[in-house]
Amino acid sequence: MPMKRKILVALFLFLHMLILSGCWSNKELTDLAFVIAIGFDKSEDGKIVGTFQIVNPSNVAGGLQGGTMGDASAVTVYTSTGKNVYEVTRQASSKLSRILYYSHANLLVIGEQLAKEEGLYRVLDTLDRDIQFRNTAKVVIAHETKAEDILKVTTPVDKIPANKIMKTLKFSEELWGGHVTVNIRDVLESLSLPGKETIIPVFKVRGSLKEGKNISNLQNTEPKATLSADGLAIFKEDKMIDWVDTRKARGIVWTLDKIKETNVPVDWGDKKDAITYQVLREKTKVTTDFSNGNPVISIRIQVKGNVGEVDVPINLKDLNVRNKINEKVEKRIKEQVHASLKHAQSKKADIFGFGENIYRNHPQAWDRLKKDWNEEHFPELKVKVTVDAAIVRTGLKNSPYLYQMKNNSE
Repeated sequence: MPMKRKILVALFLFLHMLILSGCWSNKELTDLAFVIAIGFDKSEDGKIVGTFQIVNPSNVAGGLQGGTMGDASAVTVYTSTGKNVYEVTRQASSKLSRILYYSHANLLVIGEQLAKEEGLYRVLDTLDRDIQFRNTAKVVIAHETKAEDILKVTTPVDKIPANKIMKTLKFSEELWGGHVTVNIRDVLESLSLPGKETIIPVFKVRGSLKEGKNISNLQNTEPKATLSADGLAIFKEDKMIDWVDTRKARGIVWTLDKIKETNVPVDWGDKKDAITYQVLREKTKVTTDFSNGNPVISIRIQVKGNVGEVDVPINLKDLNVRNKINEKVEKRIKEQVHASLKHAQSKKADIFGFGENIYRNHPQAWDRLKKDWNEEHFPELKVKVTVDAAIVRTGLKNSPYLYQMKNNSE
């Protein structure tokens, strides 16, 4: 290779070395504090109180690998106070010897007082702007308590309390149908959508809060305090205005087409909840028509499921019996939906997104209705509910033992 060419190649490589940045922003793992959950409350003087649940990596690893954690906790919780969320997160750094790292934060807990008095924007806007904080983090409301209390309760089975909350939400949504899981992105979208108000799942502390904060709560076969899902919080604009428990919440979840699996108990004769219908799949369709210029909402729910439990002597081979069960299931689901509709209309909060349905499918009509939708039109809205239920299977036995015993004795 000619000398001149060698010099040019060397110069080229040297210039490239100058413009390469390298790992200028790298941080050692030992310098990071991994925040797994964050909570916000309102203090008595109107400031924001932030709570940070931070993982103790060595303790978590020991527990996961089958070792013993002794008296050590899988998490440590720190709090800080500031005029706003940005100041709170910066103030927290003065209490730790490590840099707060939010990329693993997958849970946001908002205290009920903050949600009612200040609303969601004060918290969510800052987090949405932070490049570290993920907008896929799940959001829950601390019901009848503070977010700080929720994040300080120790949980025996799931060593990290934030994981306990998220798993409970997941399985409750999949198996019971009394909740919907929402993340920061979902909440921000619902707040910006016309004709739809926000709902967020709530959690509460059951038992002794004082005992629940102690490490001894992990060592009891029956914990002194537990965290449990407790229904849905209803928002109007960005402020919490009400709450419904898990049973009442199912009517909301039916309408939103969010039911995955659930049980529908029905009466038979004089016996209450004698038969349990196990929902396997469902489909809800919402449409809008107009009568004399007024919107009329139609909700059609199609349900397929199994007979999960029978506590009366009936013959499930009988088609008339099966049809009667279907009718009772349809009636019970209608009652749940109508109850949730009545409650939401009394609160003047369209949590079902009926207004959004009109906005998307009848934009001209929405221009006429949107100004007074929640205050005037939604509370007087006519809603027709149709439910079609079908039994897919009756289990391994077509007739319960009670039916066989009754026939044998005759």
